[in-house]
Amino acid sequence: MAIFFDHQVQVPDGGSHVDISWHDEHPLLAVASRADGGGGSVQIYNAEGEPVPNALMQRSCFSHSLSWHPAKTILAVGWISGEILVWNQQEAELYEAAKIHTTDVCLLQWSMNGQRLLSGDKSGLLVLWKTDNRGRPHAVPACQQESQQVPTQCIFPPGQDMQRSEDIKAMAHAAVSGDERALDMFSWRREAGQNKATLPGLSGDGNSCYVGGSEGRLHLIKGTGSYTEACTVEGEVKKLLYNKHRNVLVIITKAMLLCQYSVSADGKLTEMMKVKLSGKVSESDCDMVWAGKGLLATATGESLLRMWDLDKDDNYVLALDPKQGFETGEAIMSVAFSERKGLLAAGTDQGRIAMWRYAPAVGTVARRQDGESKWKVQIPSVMDGNILQIKWGTSQDMLCINTLDTVFTLSQHIMSSHMKQQAAVVQTGPAGLAVDLFTKGTHLELKTDIHIHGVSNTKEHLAIWNGRKAVIYEIGQTFKATGTFVTESPLLVIHEQNVFTTEPGKIQVRNFQGTVKQLISLTEQDGEPICFDVCEKFLAVATDGHVIKVFDVSRREVKIHNNPRNMSELVPKIGLILMAKINANGTKVAFICEQADGTPDSKVYIWDVDMDNIGFFDFATGLGDQDDIPVVENEDELSDIERGRKKAADELSGRYPINIHWDSEEKRLLVCEAKLSPSVEQITPRKLASILSFTNMPAEVIVVSMFSTLEQGVVMQDSFPLNVGFDKLVGVEIPYYYFIKKDLVADEELASSEVGEKATEGIPLNEKSSVSKQVMRDFAGLEDGDKNSRDAMMNFSYFVTIGNMDEAFKAIKLIKSESVWENMAKMCVKTRRLDVAKVCLGNMGHARGAKALREAEHEPELDARVAMLAIQLGMLEEAERLYKNCERFDLLNELYQASGQWGKAIETAELRDRIHLRTTYYHYARHLEAKGDFNGAIPNYEKSDTHRFEVPRMLFEEPQALEAYIMKNKDKTLRKWWAQYMESTGDLDTAMQFYEAGQDFLSQVRIHCYCGSLDKACEVANDTGDRAACYHLARQYEMQEQYREAAHFFTRAQAYTQAIRVCKENDMADQLMNLALMSSKDDMIEAARYYDATPETQDKAVMLYHKGGHFSKALELAFESEQFGALQLIADDLDASTDPVLLNRCAEFFMEHGQFDKAVDLLVVAGKYFDALDLCQQHSVTITEKLAEKMTLSKEEGQGETRLKLLEKVADLCFLQGSYHLATKKYTQAGNKGKAMRALLKSGDTEKIIFFAGVSRQKEIYVMAANYLQSLDWRKDPEIMKNIIGFYTKGRALESLAGFYDACAQVEIDEYQNYDKALGAFSESYKCLTKAKVKNQSLQEEKLTALKHKISLVKKFVQARRAYDEDSEEAMKQCQVLLEEADLDSAVRVGDVFGMIIEHYARQEDYRKAYSFMEEMRVRIPTVNMAYYINIKTVEAVHKALDIPMGRGMGAQEGGGDEDGEEELEEELEEESFA
Repeated sequence: MAIFFDHQVQVPDGGSHVDISWHDEHPLLAVASRADGGGGSVQIYNAEGEPVPNALMQRSCFSHSLSWHPAKTILAVGWISGEILVWNQQEAELYEAAKIHTTDVCLLQWSMNGQRLLSGDKSGLLVLWKTDNRGRPHAVPACQQESQQVPTQCIFPPGQDMQRSEDIKAMAHAAVSGDERALDMFSWRREAGQNKATLPGLSGDGNSCYVGGSEGRLHLIKGTGSYTEACTVEGEVKKLLYNKHRNVLVIITKAMLLCQYSVSADGKLTEMMKVKLSGKVSESDCDMVWAGKGLLATATGESLLRMWDLDKDDNYVLALDPKQGFETGEAIMSVAFSERKGLLAAGTDQGRIAMWRYAPAVGTVARRQDGESKWKVQIPSVMDGNILQIKWGTSQDMLCINTLDTVFTLSQHIMSSHMKQQAAVVQTGPAGLAVDLFTKGTHLELKTDIHIHGVSNTKEHLAIWNGRKAVIYEIGQTFKATGTFVTESPLLVIHEQNVFTTEPGKIQVRNFQGTVKQLISLTEQDGEPICFDVCEKFLAVATDGHVIKVFDVSRREVKIHNNPRNMSELVPKIGLILMAKINANGTKVAFICEQADGTPDSKVYIWDVDMDNIGFFDFATGLGDQDDIPVVENEDELSDIERGRKKAADELSGRYPINIHWDSEEKRLLVCEAKLSPSVEQITPRKLASILSFTNMPAEVIVVSMFSTLEQGVVMQDSFPLNVGFDKLVGVEIPYYYFIKKDLVADEELASSEVGEKATEGIPLNEKSSVSKQVMRDFAGLEDGDKNSRDAMMNFSYFVTIGNMDEAFKAIKLIKSESVWENMAKMCVKTRRLDVAKVCLGNMGHARGAKALREAEHEPELDARVAMLAIQLGMLEEAERLYKNCERFDLLNELYQASGQWGKAIETAELRDRIHLRTTYYHYARHLEAKGDFNGAIPNYEKSDTHRFEVPRMLFEEPQALEAYIMKNKDKTLRKWWAQYMESTGDLDTAMQFYEAGQDFLSQVRIHCYCGSLDKACEVANDTGDRAACYHLARQYEMQEQYREAAHFFTRAQAYTQAIRVCKENDMADQLMNLALMSSKDDMIEAARYYDATPETQDKAVMLYHKGGHFSKALELAFESEQFGALQLIADDLDASTDPVLLNRCAEFFMEHGQFDKAVDLLVVAGKYFDALDLCQQHSVTITEKLAEKMTLSKEEGQGETRLKLLEKVADLCFLQGSYHLATKKYTQAGNKGKAMRALLKSGDTEKIIFFAGVSRQKEIYVMAANYLQSLDWRKDPEIMKNIIGFYTKGRALESLAGFYDACAQVEIDEYQNYDKALGAFSESYKCLTKAKVKNQSLQEEKLTALKHKISLVKKFVQARRAYDEDSEEAMKQCQVLLEEADLDSAVRVGDVFGMIIEHYARQEDYRKAYSFMEEMRVRIPTVNMAYYINIKTVEAVHKALDIPMGRGMGAQEGGGDEDGEEELEEELEEESFA
């Protein structure tokens, strides 16, 4: 529980205070004052309201515009003279900006990053200043513009770059803390760096601003200096706000017109909404602030705050409560909201400050909670004067109040409390205390003249202090001050006649008058004391150096009790020690602390002073230092005891300790308060709020009692949630816990408390007491027992906790009370010890409970069995929690029903137990019916879908109500039932009306027939087509011998058998055919027999036999009556099940009439495949793929040889018919891959040939495929060449492969003159021919010799070509030697050799020699075309040099050819030579 301390700011006397401004982070307050005699000043104060030295600015005029830098201690001040001063608190430097303004500077605002400062004066001049690192504006502003209006509001929306930077900072902080998701986000950002997601809001780094003024115009000034008009509103702009969650700019005018604009990246505004706000429109400024996400709080001089939820489009009001002292008509003048604390403060014109705390409910209550009930009223504060300004500021969220005459600051302080020796002291206000004396039952109150920062007490004395002064009081019927002394000690504790305080490096032992009786020195390694605690005769001291010392204070002089211990040696990563407590005999010190990084430590540590070791209980896991629960994948592997301990640990987990107390006498008993960790609080998303009541929402604060012993370590004894009416635990004295009561607990808050177990009611000491006591669970019924009984019960509780039941029973033998066994059984619910519970129930004589517990043993979940025990003991809330824990919502539903909590039962069934939803509605309806609430029972019967029976039963004694219900319900079944009831009473007219309403057409026809109204019955049957009605009417017509009408309605009723019967019996042959075709096959055959008896209608008989599936009879009759058309139709439907004789007969019939294809089909159906193939061959019937598949027997159907022979014959016939692919398929199925390949070769499908050869894996197939591919144009397709080589290689046809390589070599020589590749091909050919196995060895030797000679000649020519670049003359010699070879043409073209020689001499310009070789070439090759071997330009150059006409020496003139042909040849040769 917290209160506010007020400090009056030491402002100068005389004058008024125009403006106040807090720094956002630092405890600095700026106050602008206006002196009565003229002039003004701005003074900076600290958090206590004391002036900061040398931080005063004075001028002959005053200022009413102040603005703090967002991060640094820099204040900008605007004066009515136009001056702008910038005060740097850190540097103690005052800087004056360039004098640009000449009138009152009425607007000053820093950008969010502090790089820009916007100023505006009453003449309309706007200036955007750039500032340096020390906050000083540059001499030349970034923008200077006349706005033609008085500026009133300015806002700097956060830029996209700033938002991205803040996101990265937040992720960096999380990543450093070990958040793996943040690390993943970092890696994601690096990967997505090129594609940054567009953030909402203005682009840039937050240096752009919007400025509104008196004429309603809104201007955008960008950080670069550009100035544009953004929009215009009606009237003066009174407030500018930015909703960063939705990227919306909110404008409120003087006339209370609210406009919302979306903000684009370039600053353009798009109007979203415009609405007139309700409220008082005053000349004075209305005050508006954000009070949450999208929630606007408005103070307009009324006695209430108007709240506008812009996101949800909702509004409500928060009114002043007269019960808190607010007067009628008291007006709220200002409002401020602290986001950190969730506090909304409002200042009134009577000097009071109203406060509300934002505390929305959780669970199902949250769905029904309106906006107003989410705000909880807090204790108001009272000031003097009319509060005109109220502002939150600093990182501690302090509140500043300006009443023009005085300025106050309010700082929040956690109320102090202390309990010792049956006396408790609780702070009730800044200077007020309440003292409760338990033994006397008296309540005393004390008002002091100092703000109380801390209290300490004994049974007879009380000490208070405020950090400057301490006051000691004697407690009697009243308070008597026994001593006052000055001390700046932050700690103080009293024991008997001693007061313990601190000074740097020392502990002071004083008397009540402040005289120091003893000084206890501390070393530098010890550090400074931060915690004191006295219990019995021992004092525990914890220091900021992590050292704990224990002193014996029972003697006149304080003595050290043990060796000091540095806890950092026992507790790794220990941070600041927050609280330390010592037990009654001085053997153990419990303490809680922070971790080294400043986060709360989840453990409560217990230091054993004698043994010098450390124990702990970890609230993060719910386990003590010696708890050992096996880790298993399936909980069924655990014993019931282990499972119970695990469940209990899970319920405690996810917390950290905030408060600890030892029992004042029991040395083993330690009680802790533990709070939910922030990470646990954030687990439940808002969207699940509707079902939170079905998952045990953990209590925010729980109280845990535990035992600490040397043998067992730290073990948990009991736990329960803190009562919503209690603030915190103040002390423990067996058999009670003592709690501080809350001063303000709204009724609805108590009513909506659904967290965990229902809080145990406390016992107030008296009506005025601030303290309430709560009996320990084990001591219920033994509150007034003597010390021996309490000790026995405590021992019993300890032994039960550690599981030593033998010792537990021994300890409790002295106590003869049924309540003890009941308490013990209730303890078993907590510990889940059902074995112990059975003994307890037996000693209680609780037979019903024992029986129920035995029957519950079949439940698989331990918690479900324990819940049954809780129910039998009346612990319904605990049973509810256990059922939720084990998710047995079916049993939870039954519990709610049995306990009469029907609302919860239905809600549970709707959301978590839908399989029993209708059953729940039914039971609820029966419950309401038993109470006589028929109107309530009816809708629940309807929801259970049992209303058709239950409602008539329930209302049967009230016919009028029943008829009204049926008329209202419009249920067809109910109306039909009522009609039958009316018919049974003889009221046929009413019955007919309800039959019509219930659409019971059969009953309508039945009644019409009964009344003789066949026409009406016929009309109903025809209009509705109801089959039952038509059948009934047909029977009526048949009884009256109206057979055609009977047949008609039998047909409409789809009772074709009856219709056919009527037609046959009454010679209605004209209708019989159609009826038979619509009926079943049996009916068709019966009708066919009817037609078969008459020769004229045998065609119909054939059709009906055919349709009815009686093919043999249909064929027989068709042959007899020679119905060939019908015969063809029947043949299409014949299959293998047909009589073979009939099939042969049909086939012969089709052959006689030349329809050989149908005859083939029938022969195939009859299984005469070879006859069918002969017929196909004789009469050229094309074998389709479908027909071929019919003639392909499966391996199971026929013998292997027959099947293969049949496939071969089918394939042969397909081959003859040109169906090569089909032939290939059948040959393949027959296993004859050779024939399959030949058929495929015939098809010429190269792709399939290559594929088939690849999958066949037979040498002959490979060779055949290669031979085929050689017949193609393999020279232009490298893939075909590759397949040829591969197939010859796989087929081991090396001789053929050698021939192919030889052919490749010739191609390279003839077409490409590439002798290098040709040499390679010849070499490969030689290798293959060498490896080939040929029968004629002599022939192989001849081929090898010839091939070797070719290789030799080609190699010589290749060598000559290669040697040409190094030694051309030697190359020429080699060529001339080569020309002398007799069979040179077999390997090397003679023309190529001559061409090389001629080209050489032409390059040497020895044209005569070149010409001579040309002549020799013409002699060797009489028909030579010179241009084919020699570059035409070389030929021309030779002829031109020797002056010889081109006609001579070209050669091949005899070949003829026109000039055009020669020109084309020359062009080809030129292209080849340049290629």
